[in-house]
Amino acid sequence: MTKHDVAERLAALYERRPLQGYVRWKVRTDPAYRAALNVLRNRTTPLLDLGCGVGLLPFFLREHGYTAPVIGIDFDERKLELARKAAQNYRDVEFLSGDARAPLPEGRDVVLLDILHYFDADSRQQILSNVARAVAPDGVVVIRQVIHDGSWRTRFTRFVDRAAHIFRWMKAERVELPTRDEIVRAFEGFEAEVRPMWGRMPYNNYLFVFRR
Repeated sequence: MTKHDVAERLAALYERRPLQGYVRWKVRTDPAYRAALNVLRNRTTPLLDLGCGVGLLPFFLREHGYTAPVIGIDFDERKLELARKAAQNYRDVEFLSGDARAPLPEGRDVVLLDILHYFDADSRQQILSNVARAVAPDGVVVIRQVIHDGSWRTRFTRFVDRAAHIFRWMKAERVELPTRDEIVRAFEGFEAEVRPMWGRMPYNNYLFVFRR
């Protein structure tokens, strides 16, 4: 199945035309979904998608043969309703309303895509500590996150996220970018891989993979 085919299949899960266009664009241009798939492809440990939004990552994984149970957590009920409706096409995919700072079910693999910068430093540390505790003994954490390093990519990302907040696509209260060291410190004792993940986008994104 080509990238175009996957983008069309996932876009068709949603009724709203603007959202369909957004899904096509994300699947075709955002490398985070393929990166998560490459880490998780053959794993059977239940997956927690923290900050799942409209559920695009779990659906992308299912379209590529990933079969582990998935729970998505988000606090935006608008997006969760869209995700739940789309999830009728897939087995063992559930979406729950929750605060990312709350304790998490343990024994999981965990994915966080682009959520940490919507919290202050103390909340970020709480989230990352909860994630580290939730990871299964042989589990893996995949984080795609824009980081603060003073680059033009950092400034551009802040601008875009603030615009998304103004137009109410993002309900978060703030945009406060973490540093690379801040994320890595939370996973002391884990095997860590960190690399840039810009793809075809101008955002200052990095991929973090932590293995217990």
